[in-house]
Amino acid sequence: MQIPKLNFKRPTAGQIIFSVIALALLIAVFAFVRNFTACWTLTSLPGIAPANCGTNQAVVQPEIQVNDEGTPIAPPPISTEVAAPEVTLPAPWDGASRINILLLGLDYTDLRAGEGAPRSDTMILLTIDPLSRTAGMLSIPRDLWVNIPGSDYGKINTAYSIGEGAKLPGGGPGLASKAVEQFLGVKVDYYAQVDFYVFVRLIDEIGGVKLDVPEDIEIDLMDSKPPKILKAGRYTLNGAYALAYARARHTEGGDVDRAERQQQVILAIRNRLLEPGNLPRVISKAPALYEEISAGIRTNLALDDAIRIGLLALELPSENIKRGLITFENNMIIPTKSPTGLDILKPIMENIRILRDDIFTTSGALSPAAQGDPLELAKQDGARIYILNGSGVGGMAETTGQYLLSQGLNVTGVGDAGQIYSRSVIVLHTGKLYSLRYLRDLFQATAGAQFSVQFDPNAPADIEVYVGNDWANNNPMP
Repeated sequence: MQIPKLNFKRPTAGQIIFSVIALALLIAVFAFVRNFTACWTLTSLPGIAPANCGTNQAVVQPEIQVNDEGTPIAPPPISTEVAAPEVTLPAPWDGASRINILLLGLDYTDLRAGEGAPRSDTMILLTIDPLSRTAGMLSIPRDLWVNIPGSDYGKINTAYSIGEGAKLPGGGPGLASKAVEQFLGVKVDYYAQVDFYVFVRLIDEIGGVKLDVPEDIEIDLMDSKPPKILKAGRYTLNGAYALAYARARHTEGGDVDRAERQQQVILAIRNRLLEPGNLPRVISKAPALYEEISAGIRTNLALDDAIRIGLLALELPSENIKRGLITFENNMIIPTKSPTGLDILKPIMENIRILRDDIFTTSGALSPAAQGDPLELAKQDGARIYILNGSGVGGMAETTGQYLLSQGLNVTGVGDAGQIYSRSVIVLHTGKLYSLRYLRDLFQATAGAQFSVQFDPNAPADIEVYVGNDWANNNPMP
């Protein structure tokens, strides 16, 4: 088969305005902006707000100051800008591809102790697929023993603390996202970190959440001692009680039960928002609510993306939302000790991957027979692979392409890299993670500089391979 040479140019993502909106708690809450935009008052927008915006806010005139001669002094200009964290924004969402969002809550014990950067208390990876109109959520146990990128093995909840303490790009949320991404093999597109105060405040604003408590449970309210017993039954819990219920750990299942309760509360919030009249009531209070709680929300979602994700999340049928827990059942985790004696959960990846594929793919889990063979998985992926020669050896792209074709992979074109690469580089544009894993192992592209994710669903290839001198001098090709 003759491999075509293509004129391949990757589009560059433009800069997008970073904006944080009050209801980032569950992404879906961003939907209020659909009706609220016309009455936006937090920043300057062109035009005149309609008379029916539902708020008649008085204009507060600043006190006039005068100098020693009695001449009025002009007041300083009032800033309406919303501060944003110093973080590089990812490319904007295309509106059609599956999107994954990491929800983070911080450890209140760490915050209360005030001893450096806190650990994460809650990690839930959300996924939404617009084409299949499905969604899912996977809770990640805080004691899971994983490789923290750029650090060492540790509990996954320490990634946030390390990222904050070392002031890494993206801080704690950025490193936590990378840890989850590396552990699951699923791209984390965005993160949303919500402080406990915001969680409590928003639940109170929607009138509490309706929950079925299956059995008596001991809960610890943040500012109340001693612990309380929440009896089994049907409740409408306020924010403080809902938070305590979601965070309770003193049950037989420990963190696994806790993850189940957290997902239960998330769906209860969504259901509460969908009740008639609730969204309009929240919308009418949005400006004041934003100013009150915006400091407790940290996200790298752009406003336009948040609106679209929110609208989609609210429109999905409940039966289309999958829920996943990494549990002791099906042998996904094993309780054990770390080298320093910490209680940890050792992941059994071949079993966790089955759960992951069920939630994060439209076709469900891949067959167990395919799980152990990276090449078979890559062939099932069907990724479009484009080879660019950066080795300085003539014809290396064509030779490499023919070799990959003989392995059953889908090489769609070859070309020239335009520069010399000492080591091969792989660029991933879509979610073809099995192909990525196979190619990374084949080209031994293990260093950070040898791999990058440049998400672009419109790229003519799913994966680009820039062949370097290392491959030209040492490869398995006949």
